[in-house]
Amino acid sequence: MGEHKHSAEQQYEDQLRGSSDGSGLTAYVLHRAKPHLPPWLATAGLGLAGALGSVQWEGSAAAGVGLTLVSVALTGVTWWAGKATGQQRRLHSAITVAAGSAWLTGACLAGPLTGPLPDLYLMGGPALALSWNIRMVLRRNVDGAPAGSTDKGLLEKVGLARAQIGATSVEPNRVTAKMLLEAGEQTNDDVAKVLPRLASALDLPTSAVRYLGDPGSARRGELVIVPEDMLAQVADWPGPSSLGASIAEPLVIGRYDDGSPLVLWLPGDPEAKRNATHVLIAGGTGSGKGETALNLMTEILSRRDVLLWVSDPKMFQDFRPLLPGMDWAAEGGPDTEVMVEAIKTVIPARTRWLGAHSYRQWIPEAADRQTSPDHTCRPDGQACGCAGLPFLVTWMEEAANTLRLMGDDAFTGIAQEARSAGVSLVVSLQRPSYDQMSTSTRASLPSVIALGCDPRDEGFSLPDTVIDAGAHPGAWGNRRPGYCYVVSPGIPEDRYPSPGRTFAVPHTAVPTMEALAAWAQRHGATADPITAGAAGAVAGQNYTGRPTPDSTPAPRPAVSEEDPGMETESHGLLTDPEDAGIDPEAELPEGQDGDDTPMWESPGRKPSPAEARELFARALDDFESARQMVVGPKDFMDWCDRHNLSRPWVSERLKEAALDGRLEPTSATGRWRIVPSLMAA
Repeated sequence: MGEHKHSAEQQYEDQLRGSSDGSGLTAYVLHRAKPHLPPWLATAGLGLAGALGSVQWEGSAAAGVGLTLVSVALTGVTWWAGKATGQQRRLHSAITVAAGSAWLTGACLAGPLTGPLPDLYLMGGPALALSWNIRMVLRRNVDGAPAGSTDKGLLEKVGLARAQIGATSVEPNRVTAKMLLEAGEQTNDDVAKVLPRLASALDLPTSAVRYLGDPGSARRGELVIVPEDMLAQVADWPGPSSLGASIAEPLVIGRYDDGSPLVLWLPGDPEAKRNATHVLIAGGTGSGKGETALNLMTEILSRRDVLLWVSDPKMFQDFRPLLPGMDWAAEGGPDTEVMVEAIKTVIPARTRWLGAHSYRQWIPEAADRQTSPDHTCRPDGQACGCAGLPFLVTWMEEAANTLRLMGDDAFTGIAQEARSAGVSLVVSLQRPSYDQMSTSTRASLPSVIALGCDPRDEGFSLPDTVIDAGAHPGAWGNRRPGYCYVVSPGIPEDRYPSPGRTFAVPHTAVPTMEALAAWAQRHGATADPITAGAAGAVAGQNYTGRPTPDSTPAPRPAVSEEDPGMETESHGLLTDPEDAGIDPEAELPEGQDGDDTPMWESPGRKPSPAEARELFARALDDFESARQMVVGPKDFMDWCDRHNLSRPWVSERLKEAALDGRLEPTSATGRWRIVPSLMAA
């Protein structure tokens, strides 16, 4: 605003210098005098009113009473109305109204030319008008910013008396003001420290006031104030924002406190200079992580060119309606270990395919069949006709369980390498502290949805610069479910400290989610040969791909009767494995001479080395049949007791199987991944 005003003045000065007939001087004088004319026009209007009033009421006693009462009332109203302004302005306004109304009363009753009235008018009128002109001149400084205003008084209260407020923009429920701090005395950090006091002075919540420092200056920035919390009104989930669109389009998960949509992107965009990203969803118990996940997950499943792999140790309690739309679902534990190992194998396979088809990063065209000569993997330069490569989202819900099982760096390699392969990692957990997640993994998750948390945990979720700008998820705790801050590529940085709220997902939305999962089955992307082949090579029967609407999921194979140690809590056998297949009415077999007990029931019998190795090989086959593709010595404890073998013996056999190609080491010490039998052969 100050620059605009300066340019206008310069224009008039140029006209003045370039004019030879004096018209430029007249225009310049009028321009400069215009802001100061209202007090003089009011003085002239007062004299005219006195002259006209004397014609009507001169000598009237009743008019005298009425005019006196009106004069007192106007003065009182002026004093009352000025309570929201500064003390000087209030007093100045009241004196002006009192003097003007007193003179007008006398002029109407006695005539404007009677006694001292004309002298009072000629001296008092210009004096009052000039007093207002002087006030107008003094309330502006060289930078064009108001001085001595209520804003200045407010800044003085919080210790920023010498800061200057510049151009201010007012939007619906959002006020943005430029700030210039005193050179050498104040910095942007000083403003960040007083934001809570500034919110207190304005009687607003702490999250309603934030300061965005100028990266190019230590004493310039923007003060943003959102006077009304539009997030207090819960907004229900409206359904998918863009059903059938590309995953490259923005994902709408809620709204900001000024009513604008809360969005984020997962793939990168070379034209927009936006990088692909991984997402950390962090928040304490009751902060709304589940509904936030549902918002993001439903947006992902509503897109045509994306696959979704989800690990959830809570047995998909929240996401059960969406299960049919997922390409791979793992219920934690060994199944998640297999999924993590499969992702590690899928990444280089996808990167190799993208490079062979001239893609430096995943873009929506990569999901289409490759018919363009510009994207070819054939040496003759012809279009290869390869099936496209859908975007892949790998979601680790309640990731703290997986990190405890596999180590704090379980996702480090994935987070560092997956983005270039068109793979996005979503990690959800309550407290992303460094004793749970390695610093390398945390540094590789550039996007975060930070929900309410303990105030001491804010630094684990949000960058320090965003916290300094006024973002404080610790102020919400679990009292504001769904309230969050979103930091992600593609979002303007001045939005980072702006609170948002994800949509509430009521129980009545379950049929809509089921319909969305059915749509994903029919119209969503199917796993490409590259991704499916790499996943199958690691996971074997664990990876079956998304079922079609007309198919039924394959039943989970029962645990081998010879290996009761492979029972799980959720898939235990209903009868003793030793009794399976035995006819209770049949006669017992006859024992050999001198032996009344069958060999397989002989107590303490230990198999020979050859038999033990055969039993171990069959045990690995049984694990694979049961779709438990990650094993370790602890998984063989009951098996060892049954066959009178020791745990160290099993450890040695595991190492031998790794040398033979039947097992592969995982990132967790003492855990081995079973290579599917077809691949091992």
